[in-house]
Amino acid sequence: MDHVTLAKQYFDQGYNCAQAVFMAFAPELGLDVETAARLSQPFGGGMGKQGEVCGAVSAMYMILGLKQGKELPDAAAQQEVYQKVRALSQAFQEAYGTLLCRELLPAAAALGKMEDGSRPCCRYVMAAARILEGGLGEN
Repeated sequence: MDHVTLAKQYFDQGYNCAQAVFMAFAPELGLDVETAARLSQPFGGGMGKQGEVCGAVSAMYMILGLKQGKELPDAAAQQEVYQKVRALSQAFQEAYGTLLCRELLPAAAALGKMEDGSRPCCRYVMAAARILEGGLGEN
């Protein structure tokens, strides 16, 4: 099953935005979904419902870190990862105009549930998974 569909399924089951995206990629990151759910839970709602960076976006960054982050200090590798974070951010911002949950949530709520009845933020969950699947988080 593709990551977009899997992320949507997790979100529809009640997991938050960060969990849904992170869990969809967990097996290929060497994590079980239970650990992925616990690790990513605090990022939902823009860092614990504070309206900061969207949890789906935070999940993209965590996935990138697990795929390409380095264990040892390496300035060049760090800059490469930061550049990829900026590319992920840009792709999301181009689609939705912001990374901030407090700005995304009112827009999603105004649009209401998706055609299939999914919660409004489902579009952001699916977009984050789609962006990663599109290769922006790859080498």
